[in-house]
Amino acid sequence: MSEDPSELFALLDDEYARAILTETSDRAMSARTLSERCDASLPTIYRRLDRLEECGLIGDRTEIAPDGNHYSVYEARLERLEVTLEEGALAVEVTREEDVADRFTRLWEGLR
Repeated sequence: MSEDPSELFALLDDEYARAILTETSDRAMSARTLSERCDASLPTIYRRLDRLEECGLIGDRTEIAPDGNHYSVYEARLERLEVTLEEGALAVEVTREEDVADRFTRLWEGLR
Protein backbone atom coordinates (compact mmCIF):
# COMPACT_ATOMS: atom_id res chain seq x y z
CA MET A 1 0.00 0.00 0.00
CA SER A 2 1.57 3.18 -1.16
CA GLU A 3 1.63 6.30 0.99
CA ASP A 4 3.77 8.15 -1.57
CA PRO A 5 2.05 11.54 -2.00
CA SER A 6 3.06 11.82 -5.67
CA GLU A 7 1.58 8.42 -6.50
CA LEU A 8 -1.65 9.09 -4.60
CA PHE A 9 -2.06 12.57 -6.11
CA ALA A 10 -1.49 11.21 -9.61
CA LEU A 11 -4.02 8.44 -9.06
CA LEU A 12 -6.65 10.76 -7.57
CA ASP A 13 -6.09 13.24 -10.41
CA ASP A 14 -7.55 10.61 -12.75
CA GLU A 15 -11.29 11.14 -13.36
CA TYR A 16 -11.99 7.39 -13.70
CA ALA A 17 -10.21 6.51 -10.44
CA ARG A 18 -12.21 9.19 -8.62
CA ALA A 19 -15.44 7.98 -10.23
CA ILE A 20 -14.72 4.38 -9.20
CA LEU A 21 -14.07 5.43 -5.60
CA THR A 22 -17.24 7.53 -5.55
CA GLU A 23 -19.42 4.82 -7.08
CA THR A 24 -18.13 2.10 -4.75
CA SER A 25 -18.28 4.16 -1.57
CA ASP A 26 -21.93 3.18 -0.94
CA ARG A 27 -22.00 -0.38 -2.28
CA ALA A 28 -19.82 -2.93 -4.02
CA MET A 29 -20.04 -3.08 -7.82
CA SER A 30 -18.80 -5.33 -10.59
CA ALA A 31 -16.35 -4.03 -13.19
CA ARG A 32 -19.11 -4.21 -15.80
CA THR A 33 -21.42 -2.04 -13.68
CA LEU A 34 -18.57 0.39 -13.04
CA SER A 35 -17.90 0.53 -16.77
CA GLU A 36 -21.50 1.58 -17.38
CA ARG A 37 -21.66 4.02 -14.45
CA CYS A 38 -18.31 5.65 -15.24
CA ASP A 39 -18.83 5.65 -19.02
CA ALA A 40 -15.50 3.89 -19.55
CA SER A 41 -14.33 0.75 -21.30
CA LEU A 42 -13.76 -2.43 -19.27
CA PRO A 43 -9.98 -2.32 -19.89
CA THR A 44 -9.90 1.26 -18.55
CA ILE A 45 -11.86 0.22 -15.46
CA TYR A 46 -9.61 -2.80 -14.81
CA ARG A 47 -6.44 -0.67 -15.13
CA ARG A 48 -7.78 1.83 -12.59
CA LEU A 49 -8.97 -0.95 -10.27
CA ASP A 50 -5.46 -2.45 -10.33
CA ARG A 51 -3.89 0.90 -9.39
CA LEU A 52 -6.49 1.57 -6.69
CA GLU A 53 -5.90 -1.91 -5.21
CA GLU A 54 -2.11 -1.39 -5.22
CA CYS A 55 -2.63 1.73 -3.09
CA GLY A 56 -5.10 -0.06 -0.81
CA LEU A 57 -7.92 2.32 -1.74
CA ILE A 58 -10.26 -0.37 -3.05
CA GLY A 59 -10.87 -4.03 -2.26
CA ASP A 60 -12.59 -6.89 -4.00
CA ARG A 61 -14.52 -9.99 -3.10
CA THR A 62 -16.13 -12.80 -5.06
CA GLU A 63 -19.90 -13.11 -5.33
CA ILE A 64 -21.91 -16.03 -6.69
CA ALA A 65 -24.64 -15.33 -9.22
CA PRO A 66 -27.96 -17.26 -9.07
CA ASP A 67 -26.82 -19.32 -12.08
CA GLY A 68 -23.73 -20.49 -10.16
CA ASN A 69 -21.20 -18.30 -11.97
CA HIS A 70 -18.93 -16.16 -9.87
CA TYR A 71 -17.65 -12.64 -10.38
CA SER A 72 -15.68 -9.99 -8.49
CA VAL A 73 -17.21 -6.90 -6.95
CA TYR A 74 -15.21 -3.91 -5.78
CA GLU A 75 -15.73 -1.55 -2.88
CA ALA A 76 -13.90 1.55 -1.69
CA ARG A 77 -11.62 1.08 1.32
CA LEU A 78 -10.75 4.76 1.55
CA GLU A 79 -12.39 6.46 4.51
CA ARG A 80 -10.31 9.60 4.72
CA LEU A 81 -7.31 11.20 3.03
CA GLU A 82 -5.48 13.95 4.92
CA VAL A 83 -2.73 16.04 3.40
CA THR A 84 -0.48 18.14 5.60
CA LEU A 85 2.40 20.46 4.86
CA GLU A 86 4.91 20.53 7.67
CA GLU A 87 8.45 21.84 7.68
CA GLY A 88 8.58 22.01 3.90
CA ALA A 89 7.34 18.47 3.31
CA LEU A 90 4.01 17.09 2.19
CA ALA A 91 2.65 14.22 4.21
CA VAL A 92 -0.35 12.08 3.34
CA GLU A 93 -2.29 10.09 5.88
CA VAL A 94 -4.73 7.55 4.49
CA THR A 95 -7.43 6.06 6.67
CA ARG A 96 -8.70 2.83 5.19
CA GLU A 97 -11.76 0.79 6.09
CA GLU A 98 -10.66 -2.43 7.70
CA ASP A 99 -11.47 -5.59 5.76
CA VAL A 100 -14.07 -7.80 7.47
CA ALA A 101 -11.70 -10.81 7.45
CA ASP A 102 -8.92 -8.72 9.03
CA ARG A 103 -11.33 -7.41 11.66
CA PHE A 104 -12.43 -10.97 12.49
CA THR A 105 -8.82 -12.17 12.72
CA ARG A 106 -7.91 -9.28 15.04
CA LEU A 107 -10.96 -10.05 17.20
CA TRP A 108 -10.17 -13.78 17.29
CA GLU A 109 -6.54 -13.19 18.22
CA GLY A 110 -7.66 -10.84 20.98
CA LEU A 111 -9.69 -13.66 22.55
CA ARG A 112 -6.72 -15.98 22.96
